Amino acid sequence: MSETRAQAEKDETKAGALPEAELVKRPMAAFWKLTKAWLTAPDRGNARWLILALVLLTVGQVAVQIRLNIWNRDFFNALENRDFAAFRWQMVVFLMLAVGAMAVAVYQLYTKQLIQLAWREWLTKRILESWLHEGRQYQLEMAGASADNPDQRIAEDIRVSVDLAVDFVGGLLTCSMMLAAFVGILWTISGPLHLGFVGIDASIPGYMVWAALTYAIIGTTLTLVVGRPMVGHNFARVAAEADFRFGLTRARESGEGIALIRGEVDERRGLERLFGNVRGAVRRLMRSQRNLMYLTSGYHSLAMIFPTIVASPAYFSGAITLGGLMQIGAAFGQVQSSLSWLVDSFPRIAEWRAAVNRMVNFREVLDELDALVADPSQPTITVTEGDPDTLVFKGIEVAFANGTTVIQDATAEIHSGERVLIQGESGTGKSTLFRVIGGLWPWGAGEIVTPPRETMMFMPQRPYLPLGTLKESLSYPAGPDKYPDEECHKALERVGLVRLPERLHDEERWDRVLSLGEQQRLAFARLLLHRPAWIFMDEATAALDERNQDAMMQMVLDELPESALVSIGHRPGLEAFHTRTLKLQKAEGGARLTRPPRPPRQQPRWKIPGLKNPLKRRPRVPV
Repeated sequence: MSETRAQAEKDETKAGALPEAELVKRPMAAFWKLTKAWLTAPDRGNARWLILALVLLTVGQVAVQIRLNIWNRDFFNALENRDFAAFRWQMVVFLMLAVGAMAVAVYQLYTKQLIQLAWREWLTKRILESWLHEGRQYQLEMAGASADNPDQRIAEDIRVSVDLAVDFVGGLLTCSMMLAAFVGILWTISGPLHLGFVGIDASIPGYMVWAALTYAIIGTTLTLVVGRPMVGHNFARVAAEADFRFGLTRARESGEGIALIRGEVDERRGLERLFGNVRGAVRRLMRSQRNLMYLTSGYHSLAMIFPTIVASPAYFSGAITLGGLMQIGAAFGQVQSSLSWLVDSFPRIAEWRAAVNRMVNFREVLDELDALVADPSQPTITVTEGDPDTLVFKGIEVAFANGTTVIQDATAEIHSGERVLIQGESGTGKSTLFRVIGGLWPWGAGEIVTPPRETMMFMPQRPYLPLGTLKESLSYPAGPDKYPDEECHKALERVGLVRLPERLHDEERWDRVLSLGEQQRLAFARLLLHRPAWIFMDEATAALDERNQDAMMQMVLDELPESALVSIGHRPGLEAFHTRTLKLQKAEGGARLTRPPRPPRQQPRWKIPGLKNPLKRRPRVPV
């Protein structure tokens, strides 16, 4: 039974192990590069002054500890000599030192937290700029890149990377100063150790220093050997936790769909499987921590008595007083603690390296996407801005990230004021073609010349409604102050959302409060406010009944008669609102963009009271 369990633990450890190349040098070098970029950036704020303040406070902390070490000697000497006056004075000195230590510790912690916050804010801003830039957040998901759960990497991994890095630098700075100060004290007060061996007299100067150094080297070496697997196990744990959290978020966001099809049992099964990954990763980490705890617990327990044992011969021989013995013990503790910083910090170092690895990996994947788009030697779709009155496709070939071609040799030209409907079977790449126009899809070849981006507006099937007030959703992506409330009221009433104007400044999850049909009508109201010259609709009326679809389309023609309209749609009656049709026809090697024969014009299915007939001929104007 024990052999079976041991084999199971071995298999779990092997499953959670990571390639050595992913754990060590490259992430650390990249993180150091980010650190230097922050300290030299024009928007670093008062980071340098905060770091200087932290150094000065650390010097103050070390000075207090040195004075406490001297107090330790004088206090115990007063006790040994039964000198009550000296004892009373040492209590006063201790109170003053305690107040000083408290003040230094408080401001040292506060300064360190200010540095952590400033650094995290700067790094988060930089990574957000790279992630939410020209569709990189979308391309990252479509490329299947090895940077899962960007929310976890931005929110949690950056925090852990920054907070622990500042903690470690502060700890190393303190340990270095303590070591420099107390090595001298320990060397002086411990004196030489005289040895007699085979008639030869020998002495070891500052023998307590060598004892502390030997003790720390042994402990550090054993810690590195025993604790090394913890880095990989921490990485696996963080990734598993992120996947589990994403599964919970997805279940919450999709609560209605899960409830309607009674999918709770299957959803629980999936979440339990994700938590099983968490459990396995945590168990592997726990075993590593257990093994390390055996070592560190014994190491620190022995350190409590080790200096007293080593220095006791000098005390019993009368070479040092009780105060001197206590001072040696305290100084040895400071030296040994400084030298053993790695032993104490190793579990947190393992966690930090895992977070740095994930954060740096995420940044590198974003940089690779930027390089792919910017590299002229790579076969990518070139999107350039040109004539504001023309949209041109020049031999466009659209592929998936894995290289599979979905659209081949698409060539077309659309002019300002035209209304073009793009149709095709499911899977021919209609929506992907829209993503190409929007500059989101770099995979493929060819060139697209678009109007200026600020003249274009895209309307997907499910409109994006940001968190905040209804007016913020209506004005998006512009700010809520750009449009007066009166204009927003008119736009909402124009699309039939007559109950919403009075809630313009209410803050809700509007993507949940409104039905999909209402969200699509809100997108048309947004269109009325922005009044773009080019409108791109991807199944933007799919959730509306035909009556409301015709009403929305007719409204666009009436309110924005000069705007170009490019639509994707399958619903009956859409042809009546467009002047021509392009079709993506399935073919071997990818769909082709063709122009089918022009069908006879038909009247819309629904005649909406109060709306003009979009097909009614206008009287010719004499030339």
